[in-house]
Amino acid sequence: MARRTRRSSPTAGTRPKRDVNYRDLRNPFPVMDLFASEEIAGMHATALRALEELGIKVLLPEAREIFRTGGARVVNEMVHIGREMVEAALASAPRSVTCRAGSRDRDVVLELGRLVFQPGAGAPHATDLERGRRPGSARDFRELIQLTHHYDVLQMLPPLVEPQDVETHVRHYFTLEVQLTQSDKFPFVFSRGTPQAQDSFEMLAGFRGLSDSAFQAEPHCYTIVNTNSPRTLDIPMAQGLIDFARNGQLSIVTPFTLMGAMAPITVAGSITLSHAEALAAITLTQLARPGAPVCYGTFTSNVDMRSGSPAFGTPAHFQASLAAGQLARLTGLPWRSAAGSAANLNDVQAANENQLGLWGCLLAGATVIIHAAGWLEGGLTVSYEKLVTDIEILNMIAELCAGGRAGTDEIGFDALAEVGPSGHFFSAAQTMARYRTEFYEPLVHDYANFGTWNERGAQDATARATKIWKRVLAEFSAPEVSDGRIEEMQKFIATRTAEGGAPPAS
Repeated sequence: MARRTRRSSPTAGTRPKRDVNYRDLRNPFPVMDLFASEEIAGMHATALRALEELGIKVLLPEAREIFRTGGARVVNEMVHIGREMVEAALASAPRSVTCRAGSRDRDVVLELGRLVFQPGAGAPHATDLERGRRPGSARDFRELIQLTHHYDVLQMLPPLVEPQDVETHVRHYFTLEVQLTQSDKFPFVFSRGTPQAQDSFEMLAGFRGLSDSAFQAEPHCYTIVNTNSPRTLDIPMAQGLIDFARNGQLSIVTPFTLMGAMAPITVAGSITLSHAEALAAITLTQLARPGAPVCYGTFTSNVDMRSGSPAFGTPAHFQASLAAGQLARLTGLPWRSAAGSAANLNDVQAANENQLGLWGCLLAGATVIIHAAGWLEGGLTVSYEKLVTDIEILNMIAELCAGGRAGTDEIGFDALAEVGPSGHFFSAAQTMARYRTEFYEPLVHDYANFGTWNERGAQDATARATKIWKRVLAEFSAPEVSDGRIEEMQKFIATRTAEGGAPPAS
C-alpha cells in the first residue's frame, strides 16, 4: 500500500495497518467477451492468413534472415510467415514470466489472471499546476520515477517522460541510473539499437551483482516494442526483439493501431491487424531464442474522424480491449493493454476517459495495464496531479482484488445481538475493533461535508493532489543500495560517456 503520512492523532504512533497487499494483485473480475467464439476464431484465422499471404514488412536484414532460417518466405523486405511457425512460437513462449526486481518482494509475475499497473509512459511533456506544461526534463524523469516508486499499486517502472535535456547518446545511462537508484521496482530499458541495449544490460547486471549467465537466465528488465501499423516492423524495434530475446529479457509486444487511421475502421478489423502484427513479433522472439520471455500486447482505439486526433476512453477503445483479451487468451500468453486520456487537463473528461479505458482492460483480463495513471493529451503529457488522482482509483481497484470475507467474525451475530432495534452500531464492539482498518483510507478524495470542506479552503481534487505529490517528493527516501554499487555504475557511465556513448538506432 502507498506509504503516505497519516493525519496526526493521539494514537497515530500505534495505529494498526490495514492488511492489504497492493504488490501482488489478481484480477477479481470475470472476463467479458465482445465477440462469439467462432468470430474470434475467424479473426485469428484471418490474421494467420494475412501473415502468410500478405506478409509483414521487416526493415532489419538480420531479422529477415532469422525469419528465413526459421522457414518463412522472404521476398525483398516482405516476410511471409506460415501458420505452423506461429503455432510453434506460441508453443515455446512461456505462459508465466517471473520478473526479477531489485528486491524479492518487488518481483512481478506476469500470467493470465494476474494484474499489474503502470503509469503513463513515453510522453514528451510533463505538466503540473505550479510549473505548467513543459518539455520533459531530467528533473521530471527523476521526480516521476520517485512518485511511481512511492505507490505500491504501480508495480513496474516505465519511462514516464522523455528527458529531452539529456543527449540521446547518453540518455539510456541516465534513465536506467535513475530507475536503479530511486526505486527497486522492475525497470524499463529502451530498445533503441544493440549498443544502447548492451550498455544497459551490462549496467543492470553489474548493479545487481549478476554474472552474464545469471542475468540471461531470468528477466531483470523489460522493453516495449511497437510495430508500425499497418504490417511493418522497423529496424530499432526488430533489433530490440532480437536483443532482448537473446539476453533473456522481456519484450512486451504492442501494436499501436488507431481505427480509421493506420488500422481498419472497425473493431474487428483493427484487432485482427493488431493480432497479426503481435504474432509476427512474438514469432521473431522465439526464433531468436526459443522460450524467451515475451508478452502479447495491444493498444487500439479510434481516431476522432473530425480532427484526425487519437481518442481514448471511448466505447470503441473499450470494445477493442475486450476483443484483444479474447485473442490474448487464445494464445495463453500474459498480455498488456492500456487506459489513457485525450483530455488536455486533469478534468472530468480526463477522469471519464481513463476510467472507461481502465475498465475495458480489467474486464478483458489484461495482465499489464499501462498508461493507467497520469496520461493526458493522448500520451503527449504526463500530469503530476493526474498521476495522483488516478492512483486513487487504482488503489480502490486493488482493494477489490482482496475480495470480501464472510466468516463468523464478519457476519457478526454478536454485533446483531448487541444492538437493539432502532439502535446504532457506532460503539458496538465489532465496530470499535475494526473502525481503524475496515475501510479504505482515501488518498486525495475528501469526504467532508460542504461546511468543513469550505472552511479548509474549498480546494478541488486537483489542488489537493498538488499538495500530495509535493509532500511525497519532499519526504522521498530512496531504497538502500549495497555499498559500492552506485559508485561502480557511475564509473561505467563515465567511461562509456568519455568513449562517446551509444547513439540510438534509426
